[in-house]
Amino acid sequence: MAISELIGSSPKFQAVLEAINLVAPANCSVLVQGETGTGKEVIAQAIHDASPRRQNRFVALNCAAIPGALLESELFGHEKGAYTGAVNQTIGRFQTADRGTLFLDEIGDLPLELQPKLLRVLQEQQFERLGGGRTFQVDVRVIAATNQNLWQMVQERKFRADLYYRLNVFPITLPPLREREDDVQLLAEHFVRTFAARQGKSIDHIPDDVMDLLKRYGWPGNIRELQNFIERAVIMTPGRTLRPEMAGLRTRESASPTVQTLEDAERAHITATLRETSWVVGGRNGAAARLGLPRTTLIAMMRRLGIAPNEIQTPESRNLPREASEGSVGSSRWYGGHDFAYARAATV
Repeated sequence: MAISELIGSSPKFQAVLEAINLVAPANCSVLVQGETGTGKEVIAQAIHDASPRRQNRFVALNCAAIPGALLESELFGHEKGAYTGAVNQTIGRFQTADRGTLFLDEIGDLPLELQPKLLRVLQEQQFERLGGGRTFQVDVRVIAATNQNLWQMVQERKFRADLYYRLNVFPITLPPLREREDDVQLLAEHFVRTFAARQGKSIDHIPDDVMDLLKRYGWPGNIRELQNFIERAVIMTPGRTLRPEMAGLRTRESASPTVQTLEDAERAHITATLRETSWVVGGRNGAAARLGLPRTTLIAMMRRLGIAPNEIQTPESRNLPREASEGSVGSSRWYGGHDFAYARAATV
């Protein structure tokens, strides 16, 4: 991936791009740090693609995804008969990445007993396969990544200090998406284009209220969470305007106190549209048409969000105790399959 293809204009992300430009030509180890979902492998790939090694392989290995007993073989390979079940000779990731780049994700999960062997490869560019005595020489650049605090792990004796220093020659820290508010719109629009093309859809508009809430949401899963959210929204959208299912997402504490969740924004947007159409749901000029939704879908959303026509009063608005109005049209018991309000809306 070319550096120019990386998406983001916020100052913190621009600093990351500058760091990539600086370190890409250098033949040194890089430690990419950041929360889960911030795009650490994408950054590692960009470093490789901008380096003199770009004509050779970029090999990725997640250290947390492979059991410790098998990780040594994955890294260095093994000879036939090295252990029970080793019926063939196998080359490891270091040999596969010779003259290229090896990306070691979740490096903090590397077992302590393997850390001296990794340190030796970094220092000497030499290793032996598991179960063999022959020494192999390689030329591999290592980019490591973690979402853990490696220095704290060093203090707790969970990670070797010498390996930490060897990996941390050039550190790059990726900002979480909540600190890249200016980039949320760019990323959301990119994902909409990408997934709409895959689904064979034409979606060219994200409503302002939806975008506002996307920017306010904290995104604990960072870019990966945003990507998955947009993909789901594209699948659910029937028209040209993105209509995401916003229930369950919560805004950060810095968000407006009057709008606390994306579900609140969805409810407010639908209610405002209904008021503009005098609560007419169907028809050419009805709320469903304006929202780009099938009439039945809008009615179902109204039921789920607890939106009732304004002429139907709730017990609270009439200052009556709920027991006194139990079973009335406006009571909560009527938000079911036989609710008069929605039966009436369905016939409009």
